[in-house]
Amino acid sequence: MSGQPRQPRWTQTWIGGVRAAGADLGYPGERLGLPEHGKGAVAGFGRRFGALLVDWLICVWAIARGLFGADPASASWIGLAAFAVENILLVGTVGATLGMRLFGVRVASVRPDRPYFLAIVIRTLLLCLAVPALIWDRDQRGIHDRVSGTVVLRS
Repeated sequence: MSGQPRQPRWTQTWIGGVRAAGADLGYPGERLGLPEHGKGAVAGFGRRFGALLVDWLICVWAIARGLFGADPASASWIGLAAFAVENILLVGTVGATLGMRLFGVRVASVRPDRPYFLAIVIRTLLLCLAVPALIWDRDQRGIHDRVSGTVVLRS
């Protein structure tokens, strides 16, 4: 047996994903014609999570609790509404929320033109449901991005 390449264990194919089985799927965004690294590349999970956390804290603590004086029980619903309004207005006009700007990411269309306003509204509603944003494809696009024809890029 020495000298022969070692076969992967069967658990490596489903625990480690298709890359562990030896399939080369390319880097995230390659199918979309995006660079692998730097400006214009698909934004990683850490940047997206950081931006989401900042936006959520702004909406819940600064807007819901600070501006409206909401109690903790209703602050989450007011914060969610503020989060939706922030996303629709800011992503729809400048392509990024406050948190996204802070973490250097933006939302772009996979088509040559800007994302349509209706697509941003649909994207935001799905993002507020949370689950569609947690299911990603190999280009690191959640269901909310796939449905709206958008991708989150490094800026």
